[in-house]
Amino acid sequence: MRRYFAELIGTFALVFCGTGAIIINHATGGSITHVGVSAVFGLVVLGMIFSVGDVSGAHLNPAVSLGFWLAGRFPGREVILYSLFQTGGALLASFLLRLFFPNAPGLGETLPAISPGAAFAMEVTLTFFLMFVIINVSSGSRETGMFAGVAIGSVVALLALFAGPVTGASMNPARSLGPALVAGNLEHLWIYVCAPPLGAALGILGCVFTKEKNCCNFRNSGC
Repeated sequence: MRRYFAELIGTFALVFCGTGAIIINHATGGSITHVGVSAVFGLVVLGMIFSVGDVSGAHLNPAVSLGFWLAGRFPGREVILYSLFQTGGALLASFLLRLFFPNAPGLGETLPAISPGAAFAMEVTLTFFLMFVIINVSSGSRETGMFAGVAIGSVVALLALFAGPVTGASMNPARSLGPALVAGNLEHLWIYVCAPPLGAALGILGCVFTKEKNCCNFRNSGC
């Protein structure tokens, strides 16, 4: 159970700090800025990798857990449990933010500023880059150590920095589910639930086509 609670706490921190920064930025007239919000997402991921990476792997994202399974590094039976606890952490964070900021519109939810189809394609692409970095800096199914933390935290901040204004740069079904369910706005949720798993699968394919043998095992297809 330690692994599952580590994922719950880690995803809680990600959503509480990340979407909390969006809420506070809006409430204070932009005091944090978009650059600051992007940095918050990257830094909280960095912190959680250092904190729970050696316990659960610090996936903090159902799409990442799925990607590790596709790479043959993570048992399939764990993907559903990890996803449930990750989503639970996101929901708890959003409920708490609703208590703190009862009048906040959207609770930092991810919404497309471009067409739904373009937003879907963008989220697939963003998650591809994220998963490609993760699979190449992780040990097995664990994101651990300074190198992995800095690399993954940096790419999260980078992708949020340039794509946040057009899609929210979710790359994470749990991160989008929490605010959307608590705020009650499900109109575009399908984009953020469906696109990241596809992007993660493509990220593993990137490993298949670029790395040496045995770097991963795309469901027993080999690299």
